[in-house]
Amino acid sequence: MKLIKLPGVLGLTAKSRSTHYHEIKIGLMPPPVRLGEQSVAWVESEILAINAARISGQSDEQIKQLVKKLVSDRKELCGVAA
Repeated sequence: MKLIKLPGVLGLTAKSRSTHYHEIKIGLMPPPVRLGEQSVAWVESEILAINAARISGQSDEQIKQLVKKLVSDRKELCGVAA
């Protein structure tokens, strides 16, 4: 599992920082993983899965469901109840 910082995420999505954080707020992108007190990163495979969903023409509602599943899977992988 590879973690990437914000510049890498923005490079993969071709979106601005403000758009990226807005999409997290409305459920179209997964939240970051906290690495430390002032450091976060994103799971690269999650970003790639969302890009694939966009490319395949999925709707925003379908992508919101995908984000929920990705976050749930992340918690299960780490042994945290969803």
